[in-house]
Amino acid sequence: MPTISQLVRKGRKDIVDKSKSPALDN
Repeated sequence: MPTISQLVRKGRKDIVDKSKSPALDN
């Protein structure tokens, strides 16, 4: 089981990746 901190880290990374990708694509 992943710890809460690991989930938070992954969640933040996913948000950052999703935020950066569209900006770079545009």
